[in-house]
Amino acid sequence: MLDIQVIDDPAAATVALEPMRSRLLSELAAPASAATLAARVGVARQKVNYHLHALEAQGLVRLAQKRKWGGLTERLLIATAASYVVSPSALGPVAVDPDREVDRLSASYLIALGARIVREVADLVRRAKKTGKRLATLAVDTEVRFRSPADRAAFTAELADAITKLVSKYHDESAPGGRAHRLVVVAHPLPQKVNPKELQ
Repeated sequence: MLDIQVIDDPAAATVALEPMRSRLLSELAAPASAATLAARVGVARQKVNYHLHALEAQGLVRLAQKRKWGGLTERLLIATAASYVVSPSALGPVAVDPDREVDRLSASYLIALGARIVREVADLVRRAKKTGKRLATLAVDTEVRFRSPADRAAFTAELADAITKLVSKYHDESAPGGRAHRLVVVAHPLPQKVNPKELQ
């Protein structure tokens, strides 16, 4: 089972996003039969079978094992991944693209960058898997609480300066056998935690 599977096919995305099929995917972290799933989700086994066939046809679940019960053979299925991400490429020509965004300081541009990361890295992972190679990546994720907007602006300037110096030091356009990498640094306010009492 993969940790994460990126869905970039529109048909597979449609199947995975259907509420009952999404629920079945979450139930299939461990192998289960249609009868077991039907009891868990409170839906007739025939209906569960219908949804499972759709998920299997799109490569979102696979056969884990078969077992015999009397004269019957029971199929146990398992999800192909622990979790799924729908790639923006599943939307075809209307998918978000940072090259179409003009305001590089906008939230829309940040979202477009995130979408491009999902699209590009998913493609690289697929290629690496086919060749049996590991994909070298780097990710940094941290939080910083600024005392003031002035501190945030100063941090931004220092970070941009540090990145410019590092890129100048290590970038070599003509290095034989060198490989270009994309570096994206983003910052956004953390979502505020909602007090459950406020929802009542």
